[in-house]
Amino acid sequence: MNILGIIPARYASSRFPGKPLVDIAGKSMIRRVYEQASKSKSLSAVVVATDNAEIFDHVKSFGGRVSMTREDHASGTDRCYETLVQQPGTFDYVINIQGDEPFIQPTQIDLLASRLDGQTEIATLVKAIHEQETLFNPNVVKAVVSARREALYFSRATLPHIRLTPEEQWLQRHTFYKHIGMYAYRADILKQITQLPISTLEKVESLEQLRWLENGYRIAVAETTEETIGVDTPEDIARAQTLLTKT
Repeated sequence: MNILGIIPARYASSRFPGKPLVDIAGKSMIRRVYEQASKSKSLSAVVVATDNAEIFDHVKSFGGRVSMTREDHASGTDRCYETLVQQPGTFDYVINIQGDEPFIQPTQIDLLASRLDGQTEIATLVKAIHEQETLFNPNVVKAVVSARREALYFSRATLPHIRLTPEEQWLQRHTFYKHIGMYAYRADILKQITQLPISTLEKVESLEQLRWLENGYRIAVAETTEETIGVDTPEDIARAQTLLTKT
């Protein structure tokens, strides 16, 4: 099975312009993501998808594979599809790897790939929540998972709601999951979902994956025990530097 790893990397960002090029202990963030993804045993190829000439040239400079895409994509999913059709050869699946997670583990990519059997339409990762702060943080997306290990819903709210139980006891009553935003798409499904209009649930939660669920697509789930640490703001760089000195 041929699986293409794509790392979307935009230059523009309201909170952190030029984020892919920021230096983290001697290497750019996009290079760190690329090198980590390239260690995966499941990927046939890894490519950066960008809309910026500076990022394009930088990836070329360290020997990476890169594709130039349009600037007007609304999401990384759309950018992934344009990149897929630009590639030589045929791929069965695409894995969308977040370009702002320099500590992504290749084992997480391989875990996600383990759910890809030709029948799986879309797959993603979740991680069990163990902290109250994470559980009730609206910036942390929660996933509700079925007995068949498929996603039932995603929300910024804390779901499910445990009735008649104090919130400080919720973690003892139920296993809650944090969504890890790495996706795998079957190639034909990727084309289909990029043609869907924005859905009602997607609008109210501001979560793209709800568009897919609302239109009947099935999202398989794999559970990881490894934490992912994103770099969303300039303040996160110092934390990333500290983590690197400890590894």
